[in-house]
Amino acid sequence: MVEVPGRPIVGVRADNPGPLTLEGTNTWIVGRGPAWLVDPGPDLEPHVRAVAEQIEARGGLGGIALTHDHPDHAGAVGAIRRRFPDAPLAAARGEVDLVLSEGSRFGPLEALAAPGHAPDHLIFLAGSAALTGDAVLGQGSVFIAPDPGALRGYLDALVRLRERCPEVLLPGHGPVVLDPDARLHDCIAHRLERERLLLRALAAGARTPEEMLDAAWADVPPQLRSAARVTLVAHLDKLADEGRLPGGVQRPRLGALSEP
Repeated sequence: MVEVPGRPIVGVRADNPGPLTLEGTNTWIVGRGPAWLVDPGPDLEPHVRAVAEQIEARGGLGGIALTHDHPDHAGAVGAIRRRFPDAPLAAARGEVDLVLSEGSRFGPLEALAAPGHAPDHLIFLAGSAALTGDAVLGQGSVFIAPDPGALRGYLDALVRLRERCPEVLLPGHGPVVLDPDARLHDCIAHRLERERLLLRALAAGARTPEEMLDAAWADVPPQLRSAARVTLVAHLDKLADEGRLPGGVQRPRLGALSEP
């Protein structure tokens, strides 16, 4: 159980730890009578049971909202809906009851579009709390998927979230963040520092994926090398869009990257 001091919000952490999921996926339950569920989490029976117990203790389920549809966040949708068949499902894409976009409201939640980690990614504001999914983790950084405009969209979303001055961040993985402004500043600065290192490597003649990764992601442990490779492509796309990518750069070949 993840408590949020002074707020009618509780988190249930799934038992799916890993390099990309940290201690596990955080499922958040907002409010009472009814409660609103953000990211049911992976389809693990003990997790689903724990989430359902919390929902019932809070007077039933008003609706389910997804920050994005990766399986570690959305895999339990079917299991939760079987327990609460009248609860509508809202997300930015897919077979949902309500399609959300920037500024959409769903119960107590306001959606903020935050592409980057996934094209459908949303952040939800519940009063002064921001439920950030994989846009901002409690610690570390996430991979940025190489969708059109992904990295620029990601940075813009973090700036817009920072302008909303949330008092607490409730991430999809990792601990509650009690100093949101500092955390958001660090996330933006981290991504810009990667870009600076990449540009320096390109200026020095790096052209292969391994040369670029060794220069700009030298601190990344081996188990996260594939995630860094994905994010490298997003950085290259941004530089190309801005006319700052030199000729002869070899783009990495990407395989499947899963979040259990």
